[in-house]
Amino acid sequence: MPELFMDRYSGIKANTLPARNIILRHLDVSFETGLREEELWNIHDRGMKRYRNLERKIFQTGKAVNLPEAEKNLLDLKIELSERIISYCHLCQHRCMVDRPAGEKGFCRLTDVSRYAAEFMHMGEEPQLVPSHTIFFTGCVFSCVFCQNWDISTHPENGRQVIPEELAHIIDNMRAKGSENVNFVTPTPHLMNVLKIVRNIEVNIPVIWNSNMYHSPESAKLLEGVVDLYLGDFKYGNDRCAFRYSKVRNYMDTVGQNFKAAARQAEVLVRHLVMPGHLDCCTRPVMKWIAENTPQARLNLMFQYRPEYIACRYPEINRHLTNEEIKKALLIVKEEGLEG
Repeated sequence: MPELFMDRYSGIKANTLPARNIILRHLDVSFETGLREEELWNIHDRGMKRYRNLERKIFQTGKAVNLPEAEKNLLDLKIELSERIISYCHLCQHRCMVDRPAGEKGFCRLTDVSRYAAEFMHMGEEPQLVPSHTIFFTGCVFSCVFCQNWDISTHPENGRQVIPEELAHIIDNMRAKGSENVNFVTPTPHLMNVLKIVRNIEVNIPVIWNSNMYHSPESAKLLEGVVDLYLGDFKYGNDRCAFRYSKVRNYMDTVGQNFKAAARQAEVLVRHLVMPGHLDCCTRPVMKWIAENTPQARLNLMFQYRPEYIACRYPEINRHLTNEEIKKALLIVKEEGLEG
C-alpha cells in the first residue's frame, strides 16, 4: 500500500510511532570530541545508514515506540557537529564563516546564544497542524523588505534567551495540554540550540521545521532524523527576485536542493506566498518546480501578502493582490496538476 501524506506525522501525533529523533537517540555511536570534523562526519554518515534501516523497519511494523535511549547517541553527535559548524558558521548558505561563539556576527547577527520572541499554542497554522506549539526565534537568514514579522527578524538581540532544558520542559508540558507538534519558526541560525532542545524533550511529539529552506548542505544532513515535517517557504521562482527582496544569492539551487532532501527525509508541506506582480516570474516557476521535483509534497498557496516593513520603497509590491491575480494563481496551480 502506498504511503499517504502525513501518515508518519499522524502516527507520531497519535503516539503509535516514535518521532524520528527518538530513533536517533536509540542508536549508540562511539566518538571523541577531540576527533577531527571530517572523522566525525564519517561516523555520522555511517550512523545515518543504521538510522534509515531502523526508521524504515519501525514505520513498516508500527512497533518500537518506547525505544531505549543510548548514553552516547547519534543525536549527541549531531550536536557536536553543529558546535563545530558555528565556530566558522555555515549553517545557512550565506556561509559567513564567522566564529559565533567568539562573538563574531554574520548576516543573521547572532552569536551562539539563541532567543525566542514568543511560544504559544498556535491555532492559525495549516488545519492539519493545529493546535501547534509554535516557538518564534528572533533573527533570520533572510532580509525580506516586506517581512510581516520584521520586529522579530530584525532584532535578534530581543526576546528571551533559550535554555534548552527549560524550553524542552515547556514543550513536554504543552504536549500534555494538547499540542500536536512543536513548531520551530525561523530556526536555521539556531540549529545548534534546536538540536539541544530536542535532545532534552521527554515526550513523543512531531518536530516541525518551519523555515525559508535556505540552510546549507551540512545543515540538511544534520536535520535528517530530527525533523518529522518540513513546513517550508518557496518564495521566489528566480534568483533575481530573491536577491532584490530578501538579499539572498543562489536561491533556486539552494532551496531546490533542500526541498529535494527534505522530501527524501520526511514529509513536506510547501508554502508559497503569492506576491503582487510576480505571478509569471515567481508563482508559475515555483508551481512547475514542485510538480516536477516534489509532487508528493502538500501545497499551501497563500494570498495574505500585505506591504509591511519597507515594502513602500518598492512600488511594484507596495500593494495588495487583486482578485484577478488570485484567480490567475489558482489557474496556474491547476495547470501544473497540483490542484487539491
